[in-house]
Amino acid sequence: MEIIGLVILWGGVFFSLVGVVGLVRMPDLYCRLHASGKVSTVGLAGILLGAAFIMPTSALKLIALTVFAVLTLPVCTHAIAAAAYRHGSYTALLNRDDMAERSVAKPQPSPAGD
Repeated sequence: MEIIGLVILWGGVFFSLVGVVGLVRMPDLYCRLHASGKVSTVGLAGILLGAAFIMPTSALKLIALTVFAVLTLPVCTHAIAAAAYRHGSYTALLNRDDMAERSVAKPQPSPAGD
């Protein structure tokens, strides 16, 4: 069980390291959030599950923490991205803005009252 725990633990450490490299190498806020959000969730889950295999007395607590992290970390990343979008300083860097309100010209009534 310890060998399985160590493999999962080192997998989590690897994903966390990849997240740090992604934070440094990615060009803008949204790419950095993607790298850190996805990878930190998998990295933390790997570390916690590996520790659960290594320390079976604390396994229930570590599994509960893993479930909590997997459910909440993506929500936190989304909240940070939404706040950055609402702030507006990063929207000029976007190639495509799907969240922008589209102003559609409404047809004007004719003056003759047709």
